[in-house]
Amino acid sequence: MTRERLRGVALTALYGLPLLFLAAFFFYPLLRIFLLSLGGAKAWAALGTLAQPFFWKVLWFTTWQAVVSTGLTLLAGLPLAFVFARFAFPGKTLLRALTTIPFVLPTVVVAAAFTALLGPSGVVNHWLQTLFGLTRPPIRLDQSVWMILLAHVFYNVSVIVRTVGGFWANLNPRLEEAAAVLGADRWRLYRHITLPLLLPSILAAALLVFLFCFTSFGVILILGGLRFATLEVEIYRQAISLFNLPVAAVLALVQMLFTFAVMAVYTRLQARASRPLEARPQSTTARTPRTWAARTVLAASVIGMALLLLAPLLALVWRSFTVGSDGITWANYRALTVNLRQSAFFVPPIVAVRNSLLYAIATVGLSLCLGVISAYLLARPHSLLAAILDPLFLLPLGTSAVTLGFGYIVAMGPLRTSPILVPIAHTLIAAPFVVRTFLPALRSLDPRLRQAAAVMGASPTRAWWEIDVPLLARALLVCAAFAFTISLGEFGATLLISRPDVPTMPVVIYRALGQPGLSNYGQALAMSTILMVTCAAGLIAIERFRLQDVGEF
Repeated sequence: MTRERLRGVALTALYGLPLLFLAAFFFYPLLRIFLLSLGGAKAWAALGTLAQPFFWKVLWFTTWQAVVSTGLTLLAGLPLAFVFARFAFPGKTLLRALTTIPFVLPTVVVAAAFTALLGPSGVVNHWLQTLFGLTRPPIRLDQSVWMILLAHVFYNVSVIVRTVGGFWANLNPRLEEAAAVLGADRWRLYRHITLPLLLPSILAAALLVFLFCFTSFGVILILGGLRFATLEVEIYRQAISLFNLPVAAVLALVQMLFTFAVMAVYTRLQARASRPLEARPQSTTARTPRTWAARTVLAASVIGMALLLLAPLLALVWRSFTVGSDGITWANYRALTVNLRQSAFFVPPIVAVRNSLLYAIATVGLSLCLGVISAYLLARPHSLLAAILDPLFLLPLGTSAVTLGFGYIVAMGPLRTSPILVPIAHTLIAAPFVVRTFLPALRSLDPRLRQAAAVMGASPTRAWWEIDVPLLARALLVCAAFAFTISLGEFGATLLISRPDVPTMPVVIYRALGQPGLSNYGQALAMSTILMVTCAAGLIAIERFRLQDVGEF
């Protein structure tokens, strides 16, 4: 066999690794769910679930809360998107980064933050009771739909700011100026010029927010409870609490069909939104606010952002140091090193920090390996296969984590009790982020550099090592930070497949929040603060190493 033929075989085998991984750990579990839903007498009986009132009640609440959450997120996010797109002011980069912190936080941390802020013993109720001498908390939002809606807005507002704001900032302001010269007032200008141009990006962002809220799990489970069950929560309840696998499979199949349909519409809208008309750099479109009205809008937006986004995070940190004490104390953090309730934690909570770090490191290695190989496969010029595989690699983002974890329960056999399955599940969720972040950087690499190296006698391997690796190192660091942060915060699939004696940080937080007593609550807040700081550090690394906003996330 010649060297060229051997190299071709090796490349084919290398490019096949991501496809084999998807086949074994994504499509096969989903296929087993499909067979469990439609195969056998019990499965066909389970299909009768679709005619029962409880199914339609769950489906209605799942859709209703997702629609309302999306509308509220648009109301909160569009003014911020306008401010970041059109105004230049001190601290803009820092504030824009702060808006992204909630999105990278685990859902259990978001739930803990809102409990610390608005719960019965939260900061707001404590201050109101002290101020007015009340004996009972005046604000009772816990275990209510209002807390769920607030948490969803908090969690997803950065999607609007990033997606719509980034597109808005690149629009050529001369289009608006030309309309103004022709006599258009401000209302007609936005209605006939700006809004039609922004509409694809607004709809794409709204669909993405809707999908996140439709498949919400941790926020619903902790802040709402089973009385506000979504499809995601009901799948978990049927599979784990009731062990009714056929019914869980039917619900998972319904959710998959729905999310895939939404994802298909989203990708079409995102493709339209990715081609702005006469785009301009953001530095040339932003203006310093000079009028009183512009400064008022800027101030109101910044204050509103602080109240919505920073207040829950600050309340989380404050309560982690004050729960169970009359002053500031480190007792809740010291308690993480002991196992106060064997039935609640199985191991000391600090062990979960070690587990999460080990899982995250393994996820980074697997995600970078598979994601980079996938990106090189998709970057090949004039490849029909790449055009087919591009949406294929994005499919795990359209599948809920709970459905994926349930698929592992029914498909993996003895492997489902192995800790190895956790980083595999995390990799499926993180790899699409790696691909969509690394691929634009790879495509922007000038191919003439490799051609020049080949002319000078460099082998393809040496050209890759001396050209691709140094130039793409920053993009690789961003991918690693994404994978690490996503793995640390993954909750839905991990709750189903992780062993009780090998918990992760989000699982320990969920267990502690579900146990009575101030000691458990204090440990949950302390662990949530540690996880929040770690995820924020990952976000800072992403912003630090990102090159000119290259990447889709």
